[in-house]
Amino acid sequence: MLCTIGGNDAPDAAAVTKVLESVGVEVDADKLAGLITSLEGKSLDELIAAGKEKLAAAGPAGGAGGDAAAGGDAPAAAAAVEEEEEEEAAPAMDMFGGDEEEEGDY
Repeated sequence: MLCTIGGNDAPDAAAVTKVLESVGVEVDADKLAGLITSLEGKSLDELIAAGKEKLAAAGPAGGAGGDAAAGGDAPAAAAAVEEEEEEEAAPAMDMFGGDEEEEGDY
């Protein structure tokens, strides 16, 4: 993609290797050759459009709103969660081992 944006409409393995190595990526020549072969004759615009279609078909991701979209009963689920009692926090202590009543040199 970077090669295409840079003006190389049909980047070869050498061009892709140069870009990847410039940012410290070690290139597997066999995998890159397979990638170049699978992309031959395809335009970047076609590949992006096909990718967008696949993403749209996959549907929304993430956990937010999943139950609401599926018709779930969120209030009932919230009521099922038991409230936990708050634990009483231990009293804070002086970081330097002194007592609050003592005057320190810090």
